Amino acid sequence: MTTQTQADFAAAVLRITTGVLFLAHGWLKVSVFTIAGTVAFFESLGLPGIFAYLTIFAEIVGGIALILGIGTRIVSLALIPVLLGAVWAHSGFGWTFSSEGGGWEYPLFWTVVQAVVVVLGRGSFAIRVPALDRRFGQFA
Repeated sequence: MTTQTQADFAAAVLRITTGVLFLAHGWLKVSVFTIAGTVAFFESLGLPGIFAYLTIFAEIVGGIALILGIGTRIVSLALIPVLLGAVWAHSGFGWTFSSEGGGWEYPLFWTVVQAVVVVLGRGSFAIRVPALDRRFGQFA
């Protein structure tokens, strides 16, 4: 039997809260900005429209996976480029996120948080997928 440590609980809290954050941001792009609006915004930045779809998918599916604790390290690692893209997208608006258009401090902070989740792993209250555990070991 494995005992749960404070670090396991802390990792779970961080994993779940970041999962909720990603899910909320992905859903915001679908329900408020709309998919077409998100595609148009990405294209206005000079990015291919497909990146909007990939970002929405990554945020929603990645958020759900983090909340459940499925493939936590892999998912967190895969979400870091999405966050770095957000840092780039907001870089023209200054440092503070309270600036008009939102600055890059907030996405940079969440990039660091995802790197911490990669290091900590899933923690407590995670759904374990034996096939992922066998294939990726502790990195799942």
